[in-house]
Amino acid sequence: MSDDIDEAIDWQGHEISCAGCAHEQLSAAGGCRLRHACVHDRYARRIDRFFNWNPALANDYVKHPHFEVRAIAAKHASPFYLPPLLDDPEETVRWNAARRLPKRLVLRLRHDPHREVRIRIATVLDPEDLMPMMMDDDYYVRLVVARRIVPSVLGRMMGDPEAEVRRVVARRIPSDWLLGMISDPDARVRLEIAERLAPDLLTAMRKDSDWRVRHEVASRIALSELHELAKDEDPLVREMARGRLDNRSGAAMEKPA
Repeated sequence: MSDDIDEAIDWQGHEISCAGCAHEQLSAAGGCRLRHACVHDRYARRIDRFFNWNPALANDYVKHPHFEVRAIAAKHASPFYLPPLLDDPEETVRWNAARRLPKRLVLRLRHDPHREVRIRIATVLDPEDLMPMMMDDDYYVRLVVARRIVPSVLGRMMGDPEAEVRRVVARRIPSDWLLGMISDPDARVRLEIAERLAPDLLTAMRKDSDWRVRHEVASRIALSELHELAKDEDPLVREMARGRLDNRSGAAMEKPA
């Protein structure tokens, strides 16, 4: 199987020749191949294949001037060679080094200037190490943190500026904090809250401005609280409330499995 690109060009745009290469003997033994597995090629797939074939050579390339070589070498090099790469100017190199190092060594990448590095760091750190990232400038970093951090500290993120983050918070905060989010400006967040609130607490959301929230309230609120919702301006809310009133048992509607 060969690459589709029928050229052998290095990262500086020069044609590659096996003659005089430090790996000439390796090539003769089948350890590398021009246009297929070559550390000097500018195409990452060929560099990656070279190190897959020759992982023991990766230590020699962690300081290579081409970032693709450093990044791929970091996947195979001894961990003892990797700490300096956490300061590499290229984010791909920093991440490939970080993913193979003990977590205590990569904590400082929580403040990496590149969002992709911070996102990936947030996916691998232990939940207790994520607190400094709760106020990250990037919403997706905060989203990952909200999904992974222990629920008992999520109170700090209840007012996050991004609704998607607050939705995750609403799903995970302790139930006795839910009332603190019933006035959230985003209806999708309020719906998450309504779906988790105990029936006896849904009265606080009976007059919500969004019909989806009121529909959820009408499906589970106490029978004695349904009469106003039976006159709701939205037909689906009215139907839900009247259906339960007509049922007379007042049983809350079960959600589909």
